[in-house]
Amino acid sequence: MFETVIGLEVHVQLNTKTKLFCSCPTSFAEHQNINTCPTCLALPGALPVVNREAVIKAMRFGYAVNATVNHISNFDRKSYFYPDSPSAYQITQLYRAVVQNGELFIDLDNGTKKRIGITQAHLEADAGKNIHDGDISKVDLNRAGTPLMEIVSEPDMRSASEAVAYLKKLHSTVRYLDISDANMQEGSFRCDVNVSIRPKGQKEFGTRVEIKNINSFKFVASAINYEVQRQIEAYEDGIYKDEVIQETRLWDTDRGVTKSMRGKEEAADYRYFPDPDLRPLVVTDEMIEEAKKMPELPDAKVKRYIEELKIKRVDALIICSDKELAQFFEEMLSRGASAKTSVNWLTTELLGRLNKSGYSIIDSPVSGKKLGELVSKIDSGAINGKGAKDILDVLMEEDRDIDELIESMGLAQISDDRAILEIIDNILSKNQDKVEEYRGGKVKLIGFFVGQVMKASRGSANPQKVNQLLRERLK
Repeated sequence: MFETVIGLEVHVQLNTKTKLFCSCPTSFAEHQNINTCPTCLALPGALPVVNREAVIKAMRFGYAVNATVNHISNFDRKSYFYPDSPSAYQITQLYRAVVQNGELFIDLDNGTKKRIGITQAHLEADAGKNIHDGDISKVDLNRAGTPLMEIVSEPDMRSASEAVAYLKKLHSTVRYLDISDANMQEGSFRCDVNVSIRPKGQKEFGTRVEIKNINSFKFVASAINYEVQRQIEAYEDGIYKDEVIQETRLWDTDRGVTKSMRGKEEAADYRYFPDPDLRPLVVTDEMIEEAKKMPELPDAKVKRYIEELKIKRVDALIICSDKELAQFFEEMLSRGASAKTSVNWLTTELLGRLNKSGYSIIDSPVSGKKLGELVSKIDSGAINGKGAKDILDVLMEEDRDIDELIESMGLAQISDDRAILEIIDNILSKNQDKVEEYRGGKVKLIGFFVGQVMKASRGSANPQKVNQLLRERLK
């Protein structure tokens, strides 16, 4: 039996307006090499100046994960030669990062929580982008100098599911903090996975393999599972030391395998040394105060939803996992909708329709306030669930007034006792044989009577009222 050991290095692009060491914009999808200047092109004589906003965002993350936020930190040069790095080095933080010794708690499938340690989160400048076009390779340096925060975890994860849970929690946290859009498709949230195995009970770690730049939760899980199986098979075949070496591998999404990329460099290979152009980064009391201003984070929101709104933990976790989903839910509540009914109509009815139509909660054609208004109509008994579903289908196509739809579609729910009793009496008089059977002990026939009344009312009778009045009449 083997134990899997996983550590993650996550690169988060901070959503600042300008780059880390110059005033070039960080806007995405601009024409190649237009967002550049002498500093991010590393031209002789150009000097870097630290982006204050990027520092505050990194500090805010540190406070959110209960980390030590260093009031003095340093920038270092990491030397490497790639076409997308015009300076032939990266400015980063190795020896004393702005954030150190944090923690994040993940929710496991068995309902418990697990602590994942965060070694550090440091600021660094991104490289450019290589574009390969047939036999020609081009370099776009628009990304060069973009502010990144690299979050390095402890090797505390023991399965692909734990690694994905950690990633999702991290993704949610940086988005709640509004320090990154964390768009995985655009590369503003990407992950390097460090994987090793060891026989159960062994304290020493096995040989660590790094899988670079994975940009989806699904691919992270697949890459880990493949790599773990590859290492186990090598161990069982007696070729572990030859087959599993410390190296950097890539995840081939088409073939579903990891492939060797290069030997894994050590810190000495990068020839780190203090950046001579940047003095120690000293944060002020004003910056500390600004960094500590943060919104309600996912864990606190889950706790509040469970304790104050009395919704199930599983529902609270689903809603709070996504910042926009939680905002949508609270917009529904602001229109008087009950929390319990809102959960079902948001997570089942609306999300089901959005997924089918290819929408996300962000571009939903039905707003939180509109859905909240619809749910409040259900809560008040003005319409029933079936009628509300018909209205929601219309709202997915066009923005209409709900009261007008209720009237034009004839969906107003009958809650008047006299009107419902009139329908009930008519049904009972036509089904005297079944009335006698019910009174003789066949109580399951109540479903038949309810169905007949709802059919006669064309679904407009209040089901709760129908049940109550039918039982009284049948006595």
